[in-house]
Amino acid sequence: MKKIIILGLGLLAFSSCDNEFLNPSSASEQQVVNSQSGLIALVNGLQQKYTTSRAGVIYAAITADGLTTKQLKVLNAGNTDEVLLESGGSALINSNSILNNIWSQSHLVKSNADLIIANIANAPDPAIKSGILSAAHMYRALALGTLATYWEQAPIAVAKDAHFSNRTDVLKEAIKSLETAATTIAATKPSTGFTNDFVTGINLENTIQALLARYNNMLGNNDAAIAAASKASDAVKSTFNFDDISPNPIFFNTFGNKNVTEPLADFGLTGANIPAAEDGRRAFYYSTGGANNLGKAGFFASNTASIPVYLPGEMTLIKAEAFARKGQVNDAVTELNKVLTKSSDVYGITAKGQAYTGESTAAAVLNAIYTQRCVELFLSGFRLEDSRRFGRAETERNRNWYPYPLSERNNNKNTPADPAK
Repeated sequence: MKKIIILGLGLLAFSSCDNEFLNPSSASEQQVVNSQSGLIALVNGLQQKYTTSRAGVIYAAITADGLTTKQLKVLNAGNTDEVLLESGGSALINSNSILNNIWSQSHLVKSNADLIIANIANAPDPAIKSGILSAAHMYRALALGTLATYWEQAPIAVAKDAHFSNRTDVLKEAIKSLETAATTIAATKPSTGFTNDFVTGINLENTIQALLARYNNMLGNNDAAIAAASKASDAVKSTFNFDDISPNPIFFNTFGNKNVTEPLADFGLTGANIPAAEDGRRAFYYSTGGANNLGKAGFFASNTASIPVYLPGEMTLIKAEAFARKGQVNDAVTELNKVLTKSSDVYGITAKGQAYTGESTAAAVLNAIYTQRCVELFLSGFRLEDSRRFGRAETERNRNWYPYPLSERNNNKNTPADPAK
């Protein structure tokens, strides 16, 4: 995270209908966007806004999703926003700061990515320009996809009284950005002039394909999801990296203590969905260190622990799901078994279990795929979306969609009515 420069922190926004506001202590917007180095700095700043601190999207999305879908429990009733997320239903009001952070920071990342894209001509070196443009589109898509995960509608454009688009159109816009990124990076490979200054950890080419797989899967574009997931390497890491200056937000704010939240047992699953006691992923995702928070493990074990942008298992399970929804049950089971029996993984997430022995019907296989997503992708921020998409019982979650933040409602007359649940 040390490559994030103050230039990347200079633009502030508070709702989708705000313009960018300049931090007077940093370089002017014109200075930043008029130079190649300034555009790289601004791209790096997108990751800082998305990932770091309690205000970033990573902490807010994982925490909100975990509490809404019963993966997490609140340890201290004084943490009011977390308590209201755990309660859900009508108790979850639109002044909740965690929801506001997902919304506002996603819009900030998206609007600043738009600024980079609009000024890309100021990067004269084609191989550096390619890296800047593809990275900006990747973060833009990530921000839009995040909004579509938790809200029924969201603005795409930044404008006064911005128009809200339904989540399908928001996801289509994310995919459009990713397709542009994929075309750009395929036409001109980014040079070391870009990669040496770009934040460490992110593998752009593979991440672009992984996000294409993720968002096409959310839309039910089965063939496109399979194609993209097949292009995202399962041997390559792509991570958000942290250090003691910009620490892992989940460890620093939550799992490094026992005062905010803690994972529930059995990945928050119940009944027949509980994985076997010997499932190798238990040791990866749960701490067995006595008085430690149970979540002090895996990707949240220290200030410097990296958080993956995507997991190989996610790509495999996307293919399994897409095949099942296409009626290709045997192909779906083949992919499902890769996760169930996995003994080697670039991150060390290995079930080391038995192959699927359930019914050879799409419905039964999809249920098994859902369970494996819950375990393999534990605390990744996906379970609310998964729970809706797989048609799970509403008792497994306390909301279907989140209310629109008060900051948006107070600044945008086009804000829709909050969903009933």
